[in-house]
Amino acid sequence: MRQKLRCIFVFLSLWLFATGEEKTVSEDMLMNNNIIKLTDILPIGNPAEYKLHLGCPNSDGVNPLNEYVKDKNNWKGWNEWQGNKNVWTRKYIFSFIEFPSIANAYLFAGVFEVKERLPKKYILEECPEFSKWDGRLICKFYRCKGLRGRAFNLERFIDSFDVLEVLPEQYTGEIFCGYTNVNHSFSVLQPIVQRERRDWQSALSVIKGVYLISDTTNGKVYVGSAYGDSGVWSRLQCYVGTGHGWHDARSNSFEKKELSTH
Repeated sequence: MRQKLRCIFVFLSLWLFATGEEKTVSEDMLMNNNIIKLTDILPIGNPAEYKLHLGCPNSDGVNPLNEYVKDKNNWKGWNEWQGNKNVWTRKYIFSFIEFPSIANAYLFAGVFEVKERLPKKYILEECPEFSKWDGRLICKFYRCKGLRGRAFNLERFIDSFDVLEVLPEQYTGEIFCGYTNVNHSFSVLQPIVQRERRDWQSALSVIKGVYLISDTTNGKVYVGSAYGDSGVWSRLQCYVGTGHGWHDARSNSFEKKELSTH
């Protein structure tokens, strides 16, 4: 199995070539005085036909939210994984993914019908009637410390989900957080770069500077510079594409492993 690597990407110095002030994004939610329940938006029907899936990082540190952003089929695979227990004992799976940038928040990630139960996995089919809201509903849900596992009876918790925000489109990764706040794993950066998120691309294409990449598994560091027409963004594109940026020093020390930014 490919070794997982967390690196730190630090801006040692930056040169701004953009005009105007840096734009910031408010963390305030678009809410009114009335609490919107999840059931006000989604037609659940009979909750007793559903299992609730609360996705969170696994024991290897892999975050399902990153997998969801990279490819929805990756998230489907999380639901299809069976493990040692048959947890999907009902017809449908009502899935959420922990949304770590907001306390006690979960992203609605679709509903799946269990078509077949094999010895090692499930065969699932996504329910299209819920696809309009897939990746767009951020809900408040308090998961108490004693609530262990990933599968629960939906009727027990469905009324506990309050809608915090309805995104205008399906979630495609984190909003650009400002130059001094970049501290992200490769698994977060990869879909941002691959999808060419405009906020990240616009912000990082107009700066040039010196940066440091640190492998937090062994303490090794690499100092590089971004001075091309597309600035830091072009370097990130290269690192995401190759894993080492075509530098012999990084290629020899880090190989093609996962890197992240800071």
